[in-house]
Amino acid sequence: MVKKVLLLSGVVLMWTITSAQDNSDAMFIKKIHDYALTDSKCHEWLRQLTTEAGQRLAGSQTYDVAELLAVEFMEEVGLENIQKQACEVNVWKRGIRETAYIIDKKGLKKYLHVTSLGNTIGTGVEGLQAEVVEVKTLEEVDKMPDNALAGKIVFFNRPMDPTQLRTFNAYGGAVDQRGSGLVSAARKGAAAVLVRSMTLSQDDVPHSGSAVYRDGVKQIPAMGISTNDADLLSELIKSIPNTEVFMRNTCYVDGKNTDHSIIGEIKGSEFPNKVIVVGGHLDAWDMGDGAHDDGSGCVQALEVLNTLKNLGYKPKHTIRCVMFANEENGLAGGRAYGDYAKNSKEEIHVAALESDAGGFIPKEFSFDADASVLEKYMKVVHPWFSLLEPYNLQYETGGSGADINPLKPTKALLIGLRPDSQRYFDFHHTTADTFKAVNKRELQMGAAAMTSLVYLIDKYGLE
Repeated sequence: MVKKVLLLSGVVLMWTITSAQDNSDAMFIKKIHDYALTDSKCHEWLRQLTTEAGQRLAGSQTYDVAELLAVEFMEEVGLENIQKQACEVNVWKRGIRETAYIIDKKGLKKYLHVTSLGNTIGTGVEGLQAEVVEVKTLEEVDKMPDNALAGKIVFFNRPMDPTQLRTFNAYGGAVDQRGSGLVSAARKGAAAVLVRSMTLSQDDVPHSGSAVYRDGVKQIPAMGISTNDADLLSELIKSIPNTEVFMRNTCYVDGKNTDHSIIGEIKGSEFPNKVIVVGGHLDAWDMGDGAHDDGSGCVQALEVLNTLKNLGYKPKHTIRCVMFANEENGLAGGRAYGDYAKNSKEEIHVAALESDAGGFIPKEFSFDADASVLEKYMKVVHPWFSLLEPYNLQYETGGSGADINPLKPTKALLIGLRPDSQRYFDFHHTTADTFKAVNKRELQMGAAAMTSLVYLIDKYGLE
């Protein structure tokens, strides 16, 4: 009887302790959100970054300005060990404003909304004019006879799938046209490529983004074309045989440059050699101001450390903010940091959280890790979401972020913030990605969500 009473007392005591911990955590997470929505600095930092640096493509002078601003922001927060981690990047320049137009039978011109795809060569100032051949897939091109497209412009016109509720899935199902289409087309003798913009919107805004050449395959020019103009061109090709388009741009790669990821941290009080990374990428395409992609992620990551400092929280682990260089057209910053982490004999990376899906309202986190440890991590993480559920935060397993993916061999838990994505591809890689496109409250809520999860990882660990 005594043993039963003692056992029951132990169970009650354990329940009481657990309940008290949950209540304490819930109260602190509420403080995080209260601070983020009233006193956070992330929105003002984003304003400064997008207006003072703006179009900050890797290798540009404006990226140098962004580096200086990032250091200033970290000094303002009072971070420790602020440093610049070097990486080598290709310097791509857009040249003169792109031009493309359809030529009808009467010789009249219908100008198209186009933009050069990143890392590509141009036509030269003389431009080129050729018949346009519409295709939907790379496989369709690959099955054509050699030289079947000799001297022609290949028009990749496969829309993103509007039935995909997750717009990143729709993007993933279409982006191979932009990334690899010019290689498939060049192998069949094509002179140039047009690619339907990667968006679900019907508008006149062309989207840029990286394209990839391959050794041994001729390099040809490539442009993104707006969705409205893509539909127009498609209809003309169907009704008028041998429709021709004129294209002119002068983009080129101008050697290499040394850029830097910007790093700052709060040193851990108990486990200073165990690191939790939060980050985004500092570079942006030379269109718009890179507010959603990925100025938002950078300032949200820094706000995690700012919020914890201002709430008087003393982290057990080292919490490190990394603003990565060169995500858009090379991933050199993420690779350099990954190499550092894999080769470090002094530090262990516990987790890394990246925000690179826009400054919209946060919906969930996506977890990834080496297969040998992911299941163990998910058992630890799962109970925490009862604390995050009041903020409408859920989780799934899947990808994390391009910049933190090189950390996977360290067996850290990799996490991506997943905001509502329905409008993200309205802005992605376009002139529309400006400071005004980011809602202040939604940006702050994303920062609060990230801070809450980092707090739980730091307090309880992942063992």
